[in-house]
Amino acid sequence: MVGIPAKVVLSLLLALPACATTPHSKGTSAAPQPPAPAKPGVMVGAEQLEKYLPQLKNKRVGLVVNQTSRVGTSYLVDTLKARGVNITAIFAPEHGFRGEEADGATIKDGRDARSGAPVRSVYGKTKKPTPEMLADVDVLVFDIQDVGARFYTFISTLHYVMEAAAELKKPVIVLDRPNPNGDLVDGPMLDPAHKSFVGLDPLPIAHGLTVGELAQMINGEKWLAGGRRCQLTVVPVAAGYTHATAYHLPVRPSPNLPTDHAVALYPSICLFEGTNVSVGRGTATPFEVIGSPSQPSTRPYSFTPTPNAGSPTPPLKGQLCYGLNLAGAPTREGSGLVLKYLLDFYQQSTDKMHFFGKYFEELSGTTALREQIIAGKSEAEIRASWQPGLTKFKALRKKYLLYPER
Repeated sequence: MVGIPAKVVLSLLLALPACATTPHSKGTSAAPQPPAPAKPGVMVGAEQLEKYLPQLKNKRVGLVVNQTSRVGTSYLVDTLKARGVNITAIFAPEHGFRGEEADGATIKDGRDARSGAPVRSVYGKTKKPTPEMLADVDVLVFDIQDVGARFYTFISTLHYVMEAAAELKKPVIVLDRPNPNGDLVDGPMLDPAHKSFVGLDPLPIAHGLTVGELAQMINGEKWLAGGRRCQLTVVPVAAGYTHATAYHLPVRPSPNLPTDHAVALYPSICLFEGTNVSVGRGTATPFEVIGSPSQPSTRPYSFTPTPNAGSPTPPLKGQLCYGLNLAGAPTREGSGLVLKYLLDFYQQSTDKMHFFGKYFEELSGTTALREQIIAGKSEAEIRASWQPGLTKFKALRKKYLLYPER
């Protein structure tokens, strides 16, 4: 999920992921439902083995993968190993190779017991693979499910993997997967002054690209250091997929996105992670509830974040939070992000001085949004300020689309 730098997160009390609720009289919380099976007929890149296995023959292969990297129900690493592919390294992003670590938790090096391949962390002190880490790799394969938000750190890992590969002249193969928010393009553009691991490239909050399309954009626009381009191959989702195709994730993409509804709300609700409002980490319904002790007690829902497997130290741990249960709530305003909750929670806050934290700028990608909210700008005025950047980005996006809009 969003890659919250550990020191920043802890200082803001807005860290790590979740799942376990303490319901109160004003609201109850249902247990999270597993994601629905993938839409029949959607064949992801990893399942089209004939299109990339020949490029791995007699090569030392490095995999950039996690728990979503599967061919059917089999892990990609096991599928390739069974076909004789020489896997010399696995590169583990945020949440780790098995996707079990909390947001912002440092991922450690290790070894995969089943394949025997060394696991090398690219979410710790090192986020960009070093030449030493790639010394025994001839080709890199990237296969990770994304959710279409600029601050979801797997696309930053993609950027750095491509950059390291370009510097060493090693090819990269991206096995594409649908973007469950693939028709959503909205939000402020990233200001370079707020560039970070939760925002490396000049994208809006919701970019409406698959990882394959984004990889082509990064390459084509020369966003890698030094204007380099890597030797890139994208194995697209099979014909029939469009950006409007409903796609139900067969595996949760990170610990705190347990449902399709949470995934759909994530691009809008994640901005609260830069405030003193909990997004439900430490509850059974992360990213489907929002609340804070500094909200009015008359709010219709309340919850208390509690440590659990996904969130050992949830923001506002043990504090009664007043807010909203968004289960079943719309995940879009028209065709855009849901902005009304952020404006409302600021206006209703009893502690406006501490509502925003420094991390808000990293997530929003701009100083303007905080300033607009404090100034009492309307939703229409804020959205209008995004349009010049979005218009340019949408034109750029069209150059790199692999799939029809509808």
